[in-house]
Amino acid sequence: MLSKTMLSKTKLSKTRLSKTKLSQLDKGLLENSKNRGWVLEPDAKQIMANQGFDVPSFVLTDSIDVARQFLKHSPGPVVAKAVSEKILHKTEFDAVVTGIYDERRLEQEMTRLKTLQGCEQILVEEMVQGLEIIIGAKNDFQFGPVIVLGLGGTSVEIYNDTAIRMAPVTPGDVASMVNSLKAKQLFKGYRKKPGVNMERLTDLLVKFSSLIMDLAENFQSIDLNPVICTKERCVIADARIMLRKGS
Repeated sequence: MLSKTMLSKTKLSKTRLSKTKLSQLDKGLLENSKNRGWVLEPDAKQIMANQGFDVPSFVLTDSIDVARQFLKHSPGPVVAKAVSEKILHKTEFDAVVTGIYDERRLEQEMTRLKTLQGCEQILVEEMVQGLEIIIGAKNDFQFGPVIVLGLGGTSVEIYNDTAIRMAPVTPGDVASMVNSLKAKQLFKGYRKKPGVNMERLTDLLVKFSSLIMDLAENFQSIDLNPVICTKERCVIADARIMLRKGS
């Protein structure tokens, strides 16, 4: 349960918020996921991409030849992930492999991933490097949809450094959230490491908060973790949507 002191709202700024709207395709993806209770990563990313969010280029396939062609035309290393209705938390099953540079390793890892329970296809995508953050949402029974921002990847569990606001958020809210983090300097740049593109991050959070308002009747929680932020991009590298029971 979230206490009232954990949530704050700034006055609505004069900045016009970007609006999102679920397409029939998005609604169909959600409908097809109801029995499972959560949305498979490729479908979750498709929903995010349909809203104009930046996601890695990827191919969903069971063919090693198709994956090889993707790697061949990729500007850098790729990531391979098992896609399975039986695997919700991929790290627990060693179902994610990063830093794949050559075809031999790609074939080895795809062969292994396909042996995991329920895995029929592999998500092969470009590997983006930068600051890993988490952007999340929860449908709180008392406050309704709330937004979470913090350090992402495994860091979110170690440092527990997050900021929470009620949705929808404004650009002013985003600045307040970043400044409330212990790790705020990482967002601005630290020890010769570049910070993040705050304009892109702000746009992502504002639009995401609008999306979860539109999804309020459907979702229980949403995790975009990690979102990889650089001076140029904020890329949703992983996405998980948990659906409300009976939605």
